[in-house]
Amino acid sequence: MNQLLVEMDGFSTNQYVVVMGATNRPELLDNALTRPGRFDRNIEVTLPDLEGRTEIFIVHLKPLKLDEVYNMEEYARRLATLTPGFSGAEIHNLCNEAAILAARNNQTKVTAYNFEMAAERIIGGLEKKSMVNQSDRQIVAVHESGHAICGWFL
Repeated sequence: MNQLLVEMDGFSTNQYVVVMGATNRPELLDNALTRPGRFDRNIEVTLPDLEGRTEIFIVHLKPLKLDEVYNMEEYARRLATLTPGFSGAEIHNLCNEAAILAARNNQTKVTAYNFEMAAERIIGGLEKKSMVNQSDRQIVAVHESGHAICGWFL
C-alpha cells in the first residue's frame, strides 16, 4: 500500500496522515487550504460517460426483476443511451422510479416502458393539473390567436 506523506502544521512527515476533503464549490475554498503543502491535490469527479452509466445501471438493475424482452446488459446499454448527463444518484433514482411505476400498475416485472416513463418523469417533472377554468382558457385562446393574426398581416 502506498503511503502519502503530507506535511501540514502540527504533523511531521513520519506520521502517515492523509487528510481529504470534498466540495461541490471549490471556488469558495479559503486560500489557506489550497496553498502548497495543504490540500494541494485536486481530483475532479465528473459525470459518467456512456460506458460509466452502463456500468452504474448494471449495479442498480441487479436487484430488480426485469422483463425478459432484454437481458440486463441490454437494458443497461439502452438506458445509458437515454440518460446523457445523469449522475449515479439520478440513475439510482430512475431505477427506483421505474420499479415504483411497475408496482403501481400491479406488474410483477419492470418493463422498458416503466423505465421510459420514469425517465420522462425525472427529466420533465410531474404532470401538473390545470387549474384554469373554461372562461380563462377562452380569453387566453383569443389572445394567442391575436398574435397569429398580427403575425400573418405584418
